[in-house]
Amino acid sequence: MAAAEGGGAGAAAGPLVLPLAQFAGLADVSISEDIPVEGEISVPVGSHSPDEDYSTLDEPVKDTIMRDLKAVGKKFVHVMYPKKSSTLLRDWDLWGPLVLCVSLALMLQGGSADSKEDGGPQFAEVFVIIWFGAVVITLNSKLLGGTISFFQSLCVLGYCVLPLTVAMLVCRLVLLAGSGTVSFIVRLIVVMAMFGWSTLASTAFLADSQPPNRKALVVYPIFLFYFVISWMILTFTPQ
Repeated sequence: MAAAEGGGAGAAAGPLVLPLAQFAGLADVSISEDIPVEGEISVPVGSHSPDEDYSTLDEPVKDTIMRDLKAVGKKFVHVMYPKKSSTLLRDWDLWGPLVLCVSLALMLQGGSADSKEDGGPQFAEVFVIIWFGAVVITLNSKLLGGTISFFQSLCVLGYCVLPLTVAMLVCRLVLLAGSGTVSFIVRLIVVMAMFGWSTLASTAFLADSQPPNRKALVVYPIFLFYFVISWMILTFTPQ
């Protein structure tokens, strides 16, 4: 029995000892220091854009302001020449809508800015209508299954007030010449044209983000939103 166990142990140890004996001579092998070791070890991680390394932390304030102004200007151009573009949706901001809202509110003031009866309520009216209306339209869009974010929708709706702001400026200039029938007809044509422009521009940016069978439910509040602003511009009479 002991002999059998000894023979079994020797048979088991044999396969383990033989492979180790084959590599025993490798301990004396050395690599000469004169042999250069060349090559690169790199792991490709995909294309690396220079924009990814761009940082504005060390950027001068002047460059930051100029860059933001250029971005706002480009969005104004996209609104005046509406086409299917993701610029307003991708690089959204609220600086442009704020400037347009303030400009429109100031031009809609009925009289002197120091007059509490004329300046205050109308200035507040414009802010409430534009911002509260834009929020309601955005919530309506999200509830209907829209794929854009809350602030992207506010950005588009705010920037598309630009044609109506231009219409307000033209109407103020026309009213300087008089407030007769001809003046009203000219203002009516200008306001209607800019109203259509604002509506078409906003729907061009927002329509593709809505389900096909619900686009009409999204366009109608936009139509009503810009119609109310247009009505305020058309019925404006300076004090």
